[in-house]
Amino acid sequence: MLDIREINKTFNPGTINANHALKDLSLHLADGESIAVIGGNGAGKSTLLNAVAGVWSVDSGSIHLGGIDITHLPEYKRAKYIGRVFQDPMMGTAANMQIEENLALAARRGGRRSLRMGISKAEREQFRELLKILDLGLEDRLTDKVGLLSGGQRQALTLLMATLQKPKLLLLDEHTAALDPKTAAKVMEVTRTLVNQDRLTTLMITHNMRDAIEYGDRLLMMYNGHIVVDVSGEEKKNLTVPQLLDLFSQASGSDEVDDKLVLS
Repeated sequence: MLDIREINKTFNPGTINANHALKDLSLHLADGESIAVIGGNGAGKSTLLNAVAGVWSVDSGSIHLGGIDITHLPEYKRAKYIGRVFQDPMMGTAANMQIEENLALAARRGGRRSLRMGISKAEREQFRELLKILDLGLEDRLTDKVGLLSGGQRQALTLLMATLQKPKLLLLDEHTAALDPKTAAKVMEVTRTLVNQDRLTTLMITHNMRDAIEYGDRLLMMYNGHIVVDVSGEEKKNLTVPQLLDLFSQASGSDEVDDKLVLS
């Protein structure tokens, strides 16, 4: 589903601040495969995600999604293929609009524009059933403004909106990092439910090594613009956090893992 071939990205090229963030990086995700990506600050995780989303153009290499070459497509044209959830719970929803209005925008994304503004009875019932999946009681609050919701509720709603159109690829950008541990666990539970029920191809960036081990089919660790660890199957299931740190040290030739990664 996602085929990345030898992409490079350098910020501020030709200056003393030049940063070669991605170095001949290649990655393949099969249809329905879910991958967790972990690494220290400056490893290239967010640059990889933004390159796939189209926020940054790559200097060289190619990116194909579902057989379509999206390497040079602008971000807004990639949006019809990609669902994305950001670290900040406030970024994925419109605070001044109702829950059902936010869902209607997500449901109609990529469709033909019309003058019809209202939400039909059938749509409202569909939204109510979808919200039941979250198990947060939001199905009884369809007309509430999203700005009244907690950060965790908004993030769960954003997840639902991002997956409503069954995207070819779901990008999760440290989507639980701004939440308290209990709320983060709930959002990860919702993530697992939504990803599994539609077998969504998923690329999840995280600082939490336990989440990286527990969720997804494969675990990647990045260092200095490269993928230095790639484990799956039984090897991944049986990993412990200390073993993962040892793997990183062996693959990178360094034991420099930042505090944020270790403390998560």
